[in-house]
Amino acid sequence: MIDIKLIRENKELVKKNIKKKFQDHKLQLVDDVFDLDNEYRKLKYQADELRKDRNTMSGKIGTLMREGKKEEVEDIKNKVKDINTKLLDLEEQEYELSNNIENIMMNIPNIIDDSVPIGKDDSENLEVKKYGDPVIPDYEIPYHSEIMEKLSGLDLDSARKTSGSGFYFLTGDIARLHSAILSYARDFMINKGFTYVIPPFMIRSDVVSGVMSFNEMDVMMYKIEGEDLYLIGTSEHSMIGKFKDTILDSEKLPYTLTSYSPCFRKEKGAHGIEERGVYRIHQFEKQEMIVICEPKDSVEWFEKMYNYTVEFFRTLDVPVRTLECCSGDLADLKVKSIDVEAWSPRQKKYFEVGSCSNLGDAQSRRLGIRTNNNGEKYFLHTLNNTVVAPPRMLIAFLENNYNEDGSINIPEVLRPYMGNIDKINI
Repeated sequence: MIDIKLIRENKELVKKNIKKKFQDHKLQLVDDVFDLDNEYRKLKYQADELRKDRNTMSGKIGTLMREGKKEEVEDIKNKVKDINTKLLDLEEQEYELSNNIENIMMNIPNIIDDSVPIGKDDSENLEVKKYGDPVIPDYEIPYHSEIMEKLSGLDLDSARKTSGSGFYFLTGDIARLHSAILSYARDFMINKGFTYVIPPFMIRSDVVSGVMSFNEMDVMMYKIEGEDLYLIGTSEHSMIGKFKDTILDSEKLPYTLTSYSPCFRKEKGAHGIEERGVYRIHQFEKQEMIVICEPKDSVEWFEKMYNYTVEFFRTLDVPVRTLECCSGDLADLKVKSIDVEAWSPRQKKYFEVGSCSNLGDAQSRRLGIRTNNNGEKYFLHTLNNTVVAPPRMLIAFLENNYNEDGSINIPEVLRPYMGNIDKINI
């Protein structure tokens, strides 16, 4: 959510930003909130003036009582009563206008960074850099679910019986590999100086609306029936919510946290739930990184964070590339975003395995996350990034470490988490 002062002082800039995101249907929202804000401020001024008059009159009552001027006291009391009646009406109007303004502001996209390329959708995202040499072996690499099934590691049929499409059973060495990657990711981030956290896996609606846009909420979140609770789509949701309505000590900034959680997503309106594999699913696990920092430091942290993910994948012998998300592909709260994509030798192309986002002060403004620096209170910047999200990451790992005989190489850094084996054999 942007600062309403920006609309008051430069609403054309806000409209220009909306056009960059190809959301022209939201242009009218800027004019609507501008008019409502003017009306709100007029009402607030009237109410403040009435409160001043009431305070002045109330202050005279004691003096008049001591002077025995009872008639004047009664006259003032009647005037105060009339003011109170008017104030009640004005305060009701203020409250309604304030809610209307907030609801509209929640739908106006954040101001994107000037460096973000302009484009309508993800097809216009721009490659930034490649890391590692993509290899296409001279033997065929099976579909990832076939690799897992041959290793007795995946059971989709049973999952469809218990839970429906979009779920899975992982077993044996594949299940162990899944857990090993998460354990390695945890330690990788701890060694980068991040504090490890296991957060709540459910959050309240006021936290949901604080960390994401309404459109994302509808597409992603599972609601717990009869409760004001949602299953998290990523641990970022509860991790940022942890600091709701908090004034953080400026001397302790930045907060650098890495969190593990299961993630639950409806994937409504997405490309469909895969019947054959684990690429797009309703449930998965993820290691995340979250940073809350001074506004001046968020650009530097953004670059650090996505480079940590690149480094992590390279230690697992997986070639990756970074992709700059264009304006039309950015969610409304994001200032800038970089996707990390892994190489698929079977498909001969890259596919997304993580995303790093700088949200500026949008989440902090919604949730009230501030610092007090020498008496100055202001909103902090929040950033999040995927370290690793298996089982999707397993697709890239298995394909890039697949041998012609069907075995899977285990990179050296992962062996301590896999009982020191160097290969998974059929």
